[in-house]
Amino acid sequence: MKFTGLQKISLIDYPNKVASVLYTPGCNLRCPFCHNWRIVVDPKPPFLHETAALKILESRKKYVDAVVVTGGEPTMHKELPKFLARLKKRGFMVKLDTNGFYPKVLEECLPYVDYVALDVKTCLEKYQQLGAKDTVGLMRTVEILKTGKVPYEFRTTAVPELVTVEDVKRMGEIVKGVKTHAFQQFVPQDTLDKKFEGVKPYAPETITEFAETMKKYAENVILRV
Repeated sequence: MKFTGLQKISLIDYPNKVASVLYTPGCNLRCPFCHNWRIVVDPKPPFLHETAALKILESRKKYVDAVVVTGGEPTMHKELPKFLARLKKRGFMVKLDTNGFYPKVLEECLPYVDYVALDVKTCLEKYQQLGAKDTVGLMRTVEILKTGKVPYEFRTTAVPELVTVEDVKRMGEIVKGVKTHAFQQFVPQDTLDKKFEGVKPYAPETITEFAETMKKYAENVILRV
């Protein structure tokens, strides 16, 4: 397996843990607000191969509790479960970030994962604006996580145009019964679609309104604004 980069220290990517973050190349979606679009659209070498990545992580074990694998979309890579197993064998806690479109690979990963963050980006009807042909895989992932034993969160970036109060209600019906749903602020910088760099983020009060709506569907709602 290969990666486009490794962030040695992060205090925000794994709840209550000091983590290193690995980034995988490529993604099936083309979210216009994406900040990691360079590794999505046209990932270029030099790549960090897993042997080298594991060596770096091993050398930093005294500094970090966990490893976060994000992207891009990690579950596009069929070799991901074996890599996560290697991380667990070395004693790391493992968090996986995913958009949910590859549920079969996700299921293979779950024995080696301590936490999953699933992006629920908007209502199902708007996913075609993100490049999705359908949302069958996403819906399967939602059920896998809701009925499974691995701790998880669903999370939504509050992007104007793509996430409205009505959209949140529709999303609530999708995720109904979710344990934790987090809303995070949209940052209009270095986006795939440059038009979104001119989009004004929602006021915190608006995102709080989204959270109040989601409380009808989720056990716990978190604000990251």
